[in-house]
Amino acid sequence: MNIVIVGLGNIGGSFALSLRENASEHTVYAIDVDEDTLEHAEREGIIRQGFTDPEKIIPHADLIIFSVYPLLLKSLVEKYIPLLKENVILTDVTGVKRSIIGQIEPLLPESADFVFGHPMAGRENRGLKYSSAEVFKGANYLFTLTDRNRDDNVELMTSLIKRMGFKNVSSVTPEFHDDVIGFTSQLAHVIALSLINSDDVERNTKQYTGDSYRDLTRITNINENLWPELFVMNKDYLINHIDRFKSQMDLLKDAIETEDVETMQEMMVEARRRYHDLHNLEMPESE
Repeated sequence: MNIVIVGLGNIGGSFALSLRENASEHTVYAIDVDEDTLEHAEREGIIRQGFTDPEKIIPHADLIIFSVYPLLLKSLVEKYIPLLKENVILTDVTGVKRSIIGQIEPLLPESADFVFGHPMAGRENRGLKYSSAEVFKGANYLFTLTDRNRDDNVELMTSLIKRMGFKNVSSVTPEFHDDVIGFTSQLAHVIALSLINSDDVERNTKQYTGDSYRDLTRITNINENLWPELFVMNKDYLINHIDRFKSQMDLLKDAIETEDVETMQEMMVEARRRYHDLHNLEMPESE
């Protein structure tokens, strides 16, 4: 296939590197506004050729991977529609699905099949230079399938994704996707942001931090242009998750304030049980 990656940043570059390593029979091209990035990718053999003008490559694409901000996706699809090859497959990497699918599907010609996807992997730093094929190995991948998707295209995409190193490939509804991502990813970023921004800047905390603080705040090295889009586009689920988190914080706060050791212990035992379940670990017998 001729595969075109639209947006050659961190994730787009990681796709290109992974395809080069694991599916070299396909030819990978890229579209980006940054000519220097495209030239670098060509020199390093990450892609066959890069383009700033989509008209030169989109008509030849069998698979188009959109690795762009969610609010940009609709306008790009509208721009590319007159250029699309018959029976082209399209996919994306965006972290919200309900609104994206609702915007995109009505625009598509009948022969085009958009298999919406979300790689549950990535790095906080942005740009092609931080790309890596390794980041996908052992990671989860979610497809949010719709009635328009063709079984043969879903099978093709599933096979390709697995070859790239993803361990668990699941198909979920757009609603479930936004709910679970709102909790596992977006809420985690909300908590990390709130934690690090609640610090007393006069304390010079960096001299006294340990692994706990570093682990909890790692994901605050965040793309401030992308994440507000994700938060707002999924605000109903995210706000609900924030409220549930606050209720747990209030419960723990009250237990500390009243010196309710039993409640604190119960919360800790339950948290430990859930941690072991999440990581498929057996609870020690003493616990």
